[in-house]
Amino acid sequence: MTSVATTSELRTLIVEDHKAFLEFVCSTVRERPNTTVVGAVQDGLEAVDAAANLQPDLILLDIGLPGLNGLEAARRIRGLAPEARIIFLTQETAPEIVHEAMGAGASAYVLKARCHCDLENAIQAVLQGRRFISAGLDGQASY
Repeated sequence: MTSVATTSELRTLIVEDHKAFLEFVCSTVRERPNTTVVGAVQDGLEAVDAAANLQPDLILLDIGLPGLNGLEAARRIRGLAPEARIIFLTQETAPEIVHEAMGAGASAYVLKARCHCDLENAIQAVLQGRRFISAGLDGQASY
């Protein structure tokens, strides 16, 4: 896995169906230097279309989405925007979901409850070509 250039503008797509959390994540991402939110959508089908059209560098993606769940959206996005790095930002803690998410092409898995302390670390890890999984998730060493 190659790393994303950290000196250029990081084009980010955010996919979250809860409006207040979507706004929080957009605000947090906009505070990062050299980072632009190129799109913010609230459903899995919109995420696939936006990824194909916008070709973002980074996608912050929820799992529980209307229209198409985030896992299936990630699989489709892999074929349409293969260079995009995907960070799941979710409340799902089941080990099988974490495993499936990483298998669907995610570079990181961040729990919403840990977003305030893990999101920046996850982004940095992904930019350096590493994987990141929030602490406390079972089996994290196997990814």
